[in-house]
Amino acid sequence: MALKLMYITSRTDVAQIAEQSDVDRIFVDMEYIGKDIRQRGIDSVKNHHTVEDVIKIKSVLKSADLLVRVNPIHNATKDYCSSEVEIEQVIEAGADIVMLPFFKTVNEVRKFVACVNGRSKVMLLLETPEAVACMDEILQVQGVDEFYIGINDLSLGYHKAFMFELLTDGTVESLCLKFKKTGIPYGFGGIASIGSGRLPAEMILKEHYRLGSSMVILSRSFCSINTYTDLDYIREKFEIGVRSLRAFENEIAMHSNYFEKNQKSIAHCVSDIVEKLMDK
Repeated sequence: MALKLMYITSRTDVAQIAEQSDVDRIFVDMEYIGKDIRQRGIDSVKNHHTVEDVIKIKSVLKSADLLVRVNPIHNATKDYCSSEVEIEQVIEAGADIVMLPFFKTVNEVRKFVACVNGRSKVMLLLETPEAVACMDEILQVQGVDEFYIGINDLSLGYHKAFMFELLTDGTVESLCLKFKKTGIPYGFGGIASIGSGRLPAEMILKEHYRLGSSMVILSRSFCSINTYTDLDYIREKFEIGVRSLRAFENEIAMHSNYFEKNQKSIAHCVSDIVEKLMDK
């Protein structure tokens, strides 16, 4: 079965192009609390979308689901509302799926599920070693619809030099096996367009299929709207990029016997990248 493709944007024109190019989910990212501190010096995506962005994106979507990442569980401050109010707002704004990032405890998960209260799908973004440590208990919580492994923050938590080391040290595989036993859909990481990526997109896609993943985020480099401003060019990038990705998925489905070879290729590639990073 084809992976569900997700793309982060708060622009209605780009959201429409992505949807028309068969991207399954448009991803509005409201998370900002604590993110600048933990990702300081890291070239990562740092958005600060708002409830107004959720409303305007929802208004233009025809078939794609609207995924909203809220902030980690938090209390109200003089500058921002509480988690309860934030979650209420995004559900009222039309979120089909609400994502909880950077949780560390079972109680945070229980609180999040209770706040959503079955009105939208619940997706947990697993990106802390603490959450990994109590995953067996988290899996017992009723009301979780999907899991996603955020390998960027999770690799920082484990003090890795390169985020895709988690593909070669067994971390992602062991988590996927736990999720698979529950029957709850899951995914991990981000992916560039076919033929690109520091760790080639083709290698990552094969791992998604080997590990039974059902979804993936299209990375910033898949179509960098900050680099390209012409909408016709952006449309072409999406159409060609998604078509190439789907074609490669079809190839994977027909040639699943090369997964073992791909694992070895990934291990070799990641090792080379880490060695170069350590030499800097």
